[in-house]
Amino acid sequence: MSLNCPLCNTPNATEYHQDKKRQYWQCQQCALVFVAPECILSHSDEKAIYDTHENSFADEGYQRFLSRAAEPLLTRLKPACKGLDFGCGPAPVLAKMIESHGHQVALYDIYYQANTDVLAHQYDFITCTEAIEHFVTPAKEWQLLTDMLRPGGILVIMTKLVINVERFANWHYKNDMTHVSFFSRITFEYLAKRDGLSLEYSGDDVMLFKKPELS
Repeated sequence: MSLNCPLCNTPNATEYHQDKKRQYWQCQQCALVFVAPECILSHSDEKAIYDTHENSFADEGYQRFLSRAAEPLLTRLKPACKGLDFGCGPAPVLAKMIESHGHQVALYDIYYQANTDVLAHQYDFITCTEAIEHFVTPAKEWQLLTDMLRPGGILVIMTKLVINVERFANWHYKNDMTHVSFFSRITFEYLAKRDGLSLEYSGDDVMLFKKPELS
C-alpha cells in the first residue's frame, strides 16, 4: 500500500504507528503524520464530537489557553488591523480577545460560521488555533490561508507538535478521533522554506508565519 501525503502530495508515505482504532502514516518529504483515509470521520460524526466541546466566553481557563496565541500576535500588529479567525468554533473567544485591542476580526468555521464570503479577502493577520490538526486536506487549507494573507501579514497556528514515534504512541492528542493531521517543527519549517515565509515559535505549540513585504 502506498499513500500520497495530503499536505505536500509526495508519494510513498511510510507506516508510522497503529493503535486499536487507527493507522498513522508519515510523509518522508515534509514529515506530516496523518491517519489512513479509511479512518476519516463523516462530517456528521465529526460535528457531533465538536458539539460536545464547552468553550465559552465565561471560561477564564479557555481565555488563558488562547492568550498563548493572542499575546505574541498582538505585540506584532500595527494599530487597527483586519484579521480572520479561521476555525473559530461556536464561540469565537479569540476573536473577541483580539477585537478588545482595537482590531477587526472576521470569522470562518466549516460548521459554525460557514460564511465563505470572508475567504475572498486578504487580511493583516489570520489565526488558526487548534484547527489545523482537523484538516483532512491540509494542502488545500494551507494554500487558502497563505493566499488570504497580505504581504507583511502574520499567520498564527496553534497545535500540539509531534516529537517522535515513541512519544506519539502514548500521546493523548492523537486519541481525539477528529484529529487527523499531526505537524512537527520539521513540517512547519518545510512549509516556511517552500513558501518563502519567516517562522517564529512562541512556546511549545504556537507558530507565527510572516509573509514577506512587497519589495
